[in-house]
Formats: sequence, structure tokens, C-alpha cells
Amino acid sequence: MRGFVLTLCIAACCCFTAAADKPQPEITLPSVIGDHMVLQQDNPAPIWGKTDPKIKVTVTLGDVKKSVKSDEQGKWRVDLGPLRPGGPYELTVKAKKTKAVVQDVLVGEVWVCSGQSNMEWPVSRALNPEEEIKNANYPNMRLFTVKKKVSGEPLDGCEGSWSVCTPETIPNFSAVGYFFGRRVHETLKVPVGLINTSWGGTPSESWTSMPKLQSNPDFKPILDRWTDMIAKYPQAKAEFDAAMAEWQKKADEAKAKNEPEPKDRPREPMGPEHPWRAAGLYNGMIQPLIPFGIRGAIWYQGESNAGRAYQYRSLFPAMIEDWRANWNQGEFPFFFVQLANFMKRNPDANAPSAWAELREAQSMTLGLENTGQAVIIDIGEADDIHPKNKQDVGARLSQAAWKVAYGMDSAVWSGPVYDSMRVDGAAIRIKFTQTNGGLVTNGGPIKGFAIAGEDQKFVWASATAEGDEVVVSAAEVAKPVAVRYGWGDNPYCNLYNGAGMPASPFRTDDWPGVTVNER
Repeated sequence: MRGFVLTLCIAACCCFTAAADKPQPEITLPSVIGDHMVLQQDNPAPIWGKTDPKIKVTVTLGDVKKSVKSDEQGKWRVDLGPLRPGGPYELTVKAKKTKAVVQDVLVGEVWVCSGQSNMEWPVSRALNPEEEIKNANYPNMRLFTVKKKVSGEPLDGCEGSWSVCTPETIPNFSAVGYFFGRRVHETLKVPVGLINTSWGGTPSESWTSMPKLQSNPDFKPILDRWTDMIAKYPQAKAEFDAAMAEWQKKADEAKAKNEPEPKDRPREPMGPEHPWRAAGLYNGMIQPLIPFGIRGAIWYQGESNAGRAYQYRSLFPAMIEDWRANWNQGEFPFFFVQLANFMKRNPDANAPSAWAELREAQSMTLGLENTGQAVIIDIGEADDIHPKNKQDVGARLSQAAWKVAYGMDSAVWSGPVYDSMRVDGAAIRIKFTQTNGGLVTNGGPIKGFAIAGEDQKFVWASATAEGDEVVVSAAEVAKPVAVRYGWGDNPYCNLYNGAGMPASPFRTDDWPGVTVNER
């Protein structure tokens, strides 16, 4: 039974003899239900597994006990609780005379941490790694990392195990996940479980189920590409192997002559095991976690979809809806990181930017209930797609959590957000919400605004704050019609609210962008 871990109480197995009794049933539990785990507080906590068909299964956690009968395939599930935070507890599962035992179980807050490389990025490669690792003694924080797996079909189990957060276990864990979870733990004073399921360089469609992808015609090109690649893969792989053998022969000859190896190394074709496979990571790394009880999810991804930003407007919210529907735990909170500033800064106010369009698509996803966005347009690195400051990323995600997940109405959960515009003579007034004490900069005049007339030609503009508005104008544009802020791969922008949270990039126009036809 792939991806399942079996824990048996030997004492229970020794209390009968083979001669006197029939063989006792095995009990298998998914790996996510294991020693040191955290169960979600306040909501029903699903516990499930497999045993013999049609027998009574009893699950006990502290003074909570529930029984159920396994189905014809031996599958069973009980929902414990709602549970109060605390522990450690021992969880037992009994079927006839067999008992499976899970030790050191806590009850608190559980968050899924997913996405591509910036979510996968470990604590050991974040800012101040030595100090962060040395201080990572949090016995009531627990960590689970899903082993990378691509699958053409939904799996019912994954590889991984829970561990206690210590200086020994934290170095390779997701930095964003850890810094987010640490703030939740320290603020709420309850146990926290973090499930890291991420894979660098992967697109959103890999993390979305096949039925969801098939439900939207906008995603048909994705599915058609993969159907074609998988059908052609055997021949493509054979051709690659032959070409690689020939290349290796030439490389060996070059090495013998102390010459550089040939530059035309063959590139392996994409196939069924490639992490970009549509639904492949959902099947192998998300489905196996369902229905484990969670509070919500945090997500850092988008770089691999930037070339198809308009498609991401529908693809990303579809993925969120998909997870929520399949987890069947309501519209659980889902917080995501907007792409950081990256690449060389372009002085042209009209320069096209796929990354700006992807950020726009991310912001549009806030139209879904119980979502939040961490804006990090000010802490990226021009020459590194993996900015090391993951501490502020985790902090800004947690600010969204205080408001959306935990109902702290006084929490500042966002920087300034574009609300509306109105033309005022030769200027445009931009109104913001979430100003929290006023619009400010981190020094000097407001920068990052551009303005355009009906010719759709943008020029850099002057901007001044007046209350919750910014007045934008430029001498070259007498009759303005549109404004953009922070629109570029690596824009210079310095607008914040009074709480020190950065304004999200935006535009007031809807003129077609560079990725409008990319699917």
C-alpha cells in the first residue's frame, strides 16, 4: 500500500496465539498521521486509514473516542473533535486485537506551505542562517515535508514524516513556512504544524487536479500539450538516449585529449515523470494529504507562469477553488506571495513586463473569499530570483492571517490598495484603501508612478499624497486617462502606509499586455 506507514503495538499482538485465534488485521495509516504530528484545533480532525473489510475500528485521543466500520475495501475514517489545543497525546487505532499507536500528538494550528522554489527555499539559505538555526528550539512546532512525486493518477499516500522543530531539523525546511509558522506559534501560544509540499520551477497547473483543468476551456492548450508530449515520449526518449550515447562518446574522447566537452549536449524530453506535468504534483503531493485537517494554506509561486499571466488570472483562482472543494473543509484561508522585484531595472515607462502582468493576476485573485496577499515588491533582488529575506515574507503573510484567518480586526494586514481614480484637470487622483495612518514613503518624494493620455504612451510622473489619495501628473500629458504604479520587472516604487506596509503595484487601464494571447 504505497505511501502508508504501519505502526503496531507489539503487546496487543502478543496477547493471543496463532493456534487459538485467526490472523489479526493490519492497520495502515497515511504517513501524515504519525508520531509528532499536529491536529487542527476547533474543527473536526479526520483520522483515516485501511484495515480488513467491514470490521469495527476505534480511534482514541485523550478522552475522545470514536468508532466506525471499515468499508468493503477496508477503508475507514473518523472525525475527532472539534479539539482544544494542547497535548502531547497518544492516539490509538484499534481493530479487533490489533492496535496502532501514534505518539506525541499535539493539537493546534496546521498550515500547508506550497509553491515553487521560493517556498521550497530552506532556512539554511535565508538571511542570517546561523542565527536562525541556532535559535530554532520550538518543541511545540512540528514539521512535515512531502517527498517530491509526480503521478498520472491521484495517490492515497505520500512519503514523509513529522519532526519536532529543532536546530537539527530546521535547516532544510521551507524558510517562508518556518518564519510564518513561528509568528503564528509565538502570537497565538498554541502548537503549530507546518506541511511543506513544494517543488522548484513548477507551474500552477501541476498543482491543480485534472478534473478542474478539464472544466475550463482556457486550460485546454495546457492539456493538449501534455497529451501530445506523453504520447510522443517513448520515441523521443529513445532518440534522446541514442543522441546522449553519441554525445558521451565524444565527451570521453575530448576528456582524453584534455579538451572541453562538446557544447551540444542533448536535452532530455519532457515525459510522464516531469514536474511540469498537468495535475502531476496535485496527484502526487496534494491529494495524499487530503483530508488532513488544516487551518489554511500559504503559497509562493508564479515565476513559472509569468509568460502566461493572463491565463493565470483564471488558473490560479481555479487551483485555490480546487483545493478547497477537494479538502471539503470550507473556504479555508489561502494566502499568497506576490512576485518580488527582479531583473535589471528598465528606465522606459512603456517597457512591457510579463512579471507586472503576473502580479496583477495575483492581485485579482483577492476577489476570492478568505484570501490575502503578501506584497514584497520592495525586498527582492535584481540579480537573484530567490531573494534571501524570507523573514519579511513570512511576517507579511502572517499579517494577512491575523485579519482573515484569526479575526483580529485591529491587525494591519495590507499595504495601500488601489481603489479608484478620477481625472482632475491635467492630473489624476488615485484613491487608496488600507492607508492605516496615511500614505508615506521610505524617504524622498513618491516614485514609481507613470501616466498616459489616449495615445497609451506612458511617461514618468510626479506624485504627491493628499490624505488617502495620490495626485499624479506630468507636463507631457495634458489630458491623462490612465496611471500605473510599480509596473515593471524591477520597478522603483516607495509608497507605504503608516504601518510600513508597501503599496501593491497596479494599473488603472486594461490595455492588452504582452502575455494576453499566451496560453
